[in-house]
Amino acid sequence: MEVVLLERVEKLGQMGDVVTVKNGYARNFLLPQNKALRANKDNLAIFEAQRAQLEADNLKQSDEARKVGEKLDGETVILIRAASESQQLYGSVSTQDIAKAVTSAGFTVDRKQIIMDKVLKTLGLHDIKVRLHPEVNVTVVVNIARSEEEAEIQARGESVEEVAEAALDNRDEAIADVFESTADIDLDELAQAGAEEVDVKVDVEIEVEAEAEEETK
Repeated sequence: MEVVLLERVEKLGQMGDVVTVKNGYARNFLLPQNKALRANKDNLAIFEAQRAQLEADNLKQSDEARKVGEKLDGETVILIRAASESQQLYGSVSTQDIAKAVTSAGFTVDRKQIIMDKVLKTLGLHDIKVRLHPEVNVTVVVNIARSEEEAEIQARGESVEEVAEAALDNRDEAIADVFESTADIDLDELAQAGAEEVDVKVDVEIEVEAEAEEETK
């Protein structure tokens, strides 16, 4: 089917281009979403009559999208999900999930503006394209983690597994240090010191008792 594009369509053409597409693509996507008209004589005449207004509207919308894009591009959103030790999610992250996260961050977008080839099923940082306008695309970073702490580790570019292993190593070293320090203690000396302390306490108690008896006389 031949259609005339009412806006830029990626990998297809610019506004005003007459292109040939598959019938299903035209009927299911381009025509119902007002991205194109059938390229017949009447529609071409209508398009030419409205072309100036369409181009003006498109310019205004693209300018607004670029302003938003300057703030949104590179933004990171965090999604907390349950996952296995192999980093596989118990479920997946969809365009709807990402759209909600971006909107919560202060940028209103629809799931149809989130461009993904497939749903996300692993932990980590994922670069996702957001189409703010047919001529304006930006990238957001989706940080999928099991907790806020893990999200912070990933955001620093560190491996969650390596950080966890380092923490265990530090714990083991601390325990080893404790055992090493106690191994240097001479138990005989410790016992002797304890005995001497007991003797001192006994001597003090005897002196106190003696002084008390002397006062009562």
